[in-house]
Amino acid sequence: MKIPVIGFVMDSGDDDPQHSHKLYITSFNGNPVHVHSISGITSINDGHSHQYASWTAPAPTGVPHVHSYNTFTSMNQGHTHRIQGNTGPAIALPGGGHYHLFEGYTTIDGSNPHSHAYSGRTSNEVSSR
Repeated sequence: MKIPVIGFVMDSGDDDPQHSHKLYITSFNGNPVHVHSISGITSINDGHSHQYASWTAPAPTGVPHVHSYNTFTSMNQGHTHRIQGNTGPAIALPGGGHYHLFEGYTTIDGSNPHSHAYSGRTSNEVSSR
């Protein structure tokens, strides 16, 4: 089965031969896509917590869906942790739009190996960046 996807690729604009490109999907199977911001503070473990802020991956608008996310925490105590997973399903808002819940555990990192719990609610839907 072929699914039509519309978007564009942006060059990083530098001369580095190891540069990367970003793919921005604007339509998936005829539906516009959208993203949500995620942010928060992890649980306290090993005497500290971490902050995180990022965007979810795009998902189609107007159909049941979840979003993936993948980011790193702030550097505290000389290390960071990776946060990645999938949100829960969309939760409708009374005036229109929706948000998603997310939760999980960071990767195990640090000189004293440990992880942190995190959870939150995405922002309301935002048109694809």
